[in-house]
Amino acid sequence: MKKHSTIFMVILFYLGIYAQNNPLHAQVATWQDQRAAAPERFSSSLLLPVDTTKQVQSLDTVLFDMYGNLRVDDPLFNKRDHWYVPALNIVGQEVLLNLADQYLLNFDWARVGLRSWGSNLMVAAAPWGNGWIWDNTRFGNDMFLHPYTGANYFDAARASGYSFWESSVYTFGGSYLWKIFGENGAPERNSLVYTTIGGMFGGEIMYRLSSNILDDRTTGLERVARETLAGLLSPSRFATRLFDGKLSHVTDQEVYKKEPLNVTIYAGAHVINDGTKFLSGNVSELLNVQFDYGNPFERIDRKPYDFFKVLTEVNIGEGRKFIEDIAGYGLLTGENSHKGQFALLTGIFQNYDYWDNLVYELTTLGFGPGVVARLPVFKNSTWYSVLHLDLVPFGGNSKRAGPDTSQIGDFNFGGGAETKFESTLSFGNTASFKVVANYYWFHTFVGEPGNNFIAIVKPRVTVGIFNNLSVGIEESIYSSVRDSPDFATIRTVNTHQKLFLILYLEDSQRGGHYN
Repeated sequence: MKKHSTIFMVILFYLGIYAQNNPLHAQVATWQDQRAAAPERFSSSLLLPVDTTKQVQSLDTVLFDMYGNLRVDDPLFNKRDHWYVPALNIVGQEVLLNLADQYLLNFDWARVGLRSWGSNLMVAAAPWGNGWIWDNTRFGNDMFLHPYTGANYFDAARASGYSFWESSVYTFGGSYLWKIFGENGAPERNSLVYTTIGGMFGGEIMYRLSSNILDDRTTGLERVARETLAGLLSPSRFATRLFDGKLSHVTDQEVYKKEPLNVTIYAGAHVINDGTKFLSGNVSELLNVQFDYGNPFERIDRKPYDFFKVLTEVNIGEGRKFIEDIAGYGLLTGENSHKGQFALLTGIFQNYDYWDNLVYELTTLGFGPGVVARLPVFKNSTWYSVLHLDLVPFGGNSKRAGPDTSQIGDFNFGGGAETKFESTLSFGNTASFKVVANYYWFHTFVGEPGNNFIAIVKPRVTVGIFNNLSVGIEESIYSSVRDSPDFATIRTVNTHQKLFLILYLEDSQRGGHYN
């Protein structure tokens, strides 16, 4: 089953690149002609030295980016629906999910009715009140499936013409509605948090990626392929397009905002060691897909998630822990600048980290300042770095005994702070040297009391083989110091090794890859 899923993922991402880079239909007037006729409607760029005293134009007046793409979805085609349209979409999702849980999966907690609804409203009508509890289900359910559900609530609103922040309100509402009416037990606080905040992260990414695939100028087999792929990425958006008639409606111009997108696919072998003994663990297959969306150095009026990065890694040989790693960040607000030869993007970012393997479980939702920097070093070589300093209002961390394979909770709820740093020296397609270093302070709110100080460091080297194909090797070092009043300090160190092939699928508009 896992191998079939992996093959499906490869096909899915290949089709995504094809859809993105196969513009078969031209605009009524090309963007170059439009730029020549009205240059004030286009954004400027920081890719080359510019006069930094020049005021950045507002998106209210700039209609196109430096590549000729729309800066926002066409408001004439993407009108905001009445408030109840996304609400009904969310209710429909929850009804179908409850029916599947009750009749297909036979879950007792899904058997709801007037009695369970009345009980929940009596004791838990106020979110986070005394009638709410902490969940005790497995890590992947709480920290991955809940955010995915929230992402579909979020896209119900985004696809109906609502903004990022407006859609987050619908995400919260959908999560609250499910906890009161979709289950017969006491609602869980952690589910409300992760469905909402994780749903904002995943939902905007799903919406943006599906916009890069959709093209309402196309017809026939190409249109079917695009709609199908976008629907797989964002089922909630597919449902919205189905009911408002956009699945089959053909336009003569582009109607969706798109950004340059690089996709990187890694495939190879992964070893999780017994402690730090080199290559002492079992070998399993890995597949890693990374999306780099938007040009961080384009001179534009920044909006939420017009620049983001996210990677997902699956481990094919580790039992139920199939999705091992999801990590990414999205810009919430920021601005570009130049400091000498440095091109900079500074702002406030949202971060989501999810690590789930046989050694440790760790997930964080972080918010805080960050900077993205690029510096030309030599001819055809670039140094690229990212730094985040985040507060973590909520997260999960494995207990001292480590993760297990049961279906019950084996982790603590908590929060704290995190620092995330990545730095890459890239020599084009020839070679690259990269290090990722994350440090987490995790304070337990619910579970084993105390503090956990966690460092994850991942150095990596890649060497080009042919065009955009490279081979890479990566070492991963996990170090944890666990302090608690209930037991002596515990220190843990574990290492991983990865050997893989890398395929870079670059969008030339983005100005290079920074992997």
